[in-house]
Amino acid sequence: MSSDSVVKAGARRTPSLWGPMLIVLACFLLVLSSAALAKTVTDIDGNQVDIPDHPQRIVLGESRMLYTLALLEPGNPFQHIVAWPQDLKKYDSQTWNSFAHQFPQMLKIPSLGSGGPNAINPEQILALKPDVVILPSLARYDDADLRLVSMLKAAHIPVVKIDLRVHLLKNTRRSVEIFGEVLNQQARAQAFNRFYDAHMQVIRDRLASYHGAKPSVLLQLHLGRRNECCVTAINGSLGELLNAAGGDNIAAKTQHGVFGRLSEEMVIAAQPDYYFATGFGDNDAQGLLKLGPEVALPAVQSSFAQLTAQQNGLRELAALRNGHSAVIWMNFYLSPWHIAATEFMAKTLYPQLFADVEPEQTLKQIFHDFLPIPYSGTYFTQIPAR
Repeated sequence: MSSDSVVKAGARRTPSLWGPMLIVLACFLLVLSSAALAKTVTDIDGNQVDIPDHPQRIVLGESRMLYTLALLEPGNPFQHIVAWPQDLKKYDSQTWNSFAHQFPQMLKIPSLGSGGPNAINPEQILALKPDVVILPSLARYDDADLRLVSMLKAAHIPVVKIDLRVHLLKNTRRSVEIFGEVLNQQARAQAFNRFYDAHMQVIRDRLASYHGAKPSVLLQLHLGRRNECCVTAINGSLGELLNAAGGDNIAAKTQHGVFGRLSEEMVIAAQPDYYFATGFGDNDAQGLLKLGPEVALPAVQSSFAQLTAQQNGLRELAALRNGHSAVIWMNFYLSPWHIAATEFMAKTLYPQLFADVEPEQTLKQIFHDFLPIPYSGTYFTQIPAR
């Protein structure tokens, strides 16, 4: 056989060697490509959820998740939001207006109704073909909540749960991390959590050095929203923050859920050392405690005096007469900004222990370092003695 024949024979055999190698290489590259386009996130319920690496179409189960979204997403926080309910507009019109002024495109986000996640029509979400739906953990679930999750999963739409409203001390840090993972903003999430941890550690350390009796506290939610006394939080929500701040919640003796109700008789008999009320009314609100963005201190004090005078149980409390009353923005229970509210409770209850702590400065720093809107209004304050 001539040398030319050998070369030609070798050339004919070459494709048989390269063919399988090219197939293997192509499969390897396909696997790498798939891995780059997807990631697994473990949500607050422990579910492992596969989502796109860079989600472009995100549905929020509450628009008040904006409190956290805006911390994590620099620039335009709405760039990937394709739908949400309008609970923010309903329960915090001031923050809604502030963001809308800064980002007019926010007003074009399709609405999923004016309520929370239990009022969402699943068909609306399915039609949007989102990459991921972020839903809140709730203190109580009803059939509508379960139906929503079931239909989304049946349609192979990823559902990620976070908890920024129920077990705040246990789940806030992890929920911020999860949100950061979804948005690919892990560094921002870590930066906020370092800030959060540093401030919370001061509270823990100071209270650990205190060995006296805890001040007793009545925490009334939504002052003015209902005529009767008193809806409260105990083992979760703002009740959890009160406990972290060293308060002895008078409702904890008889109530064991996240939320509960106390009668006027129970409140009068308890005579708590302090009275804390929450609210979220804007400057035009009637019959609600005016508190939050854009609300000046005189409006807060005036509405507090008017509303507490209308409830028999509250009129009998010595705490309201001796300057042991305070008000706190209700929407802290849906926001990691609540670290400032926890500082405020602790300083109100233990003024000497926390003399150098400035809760308002903490909140202003959150706005300055993490948020794209300006700070304004009154989020908490002590009420002078009558």
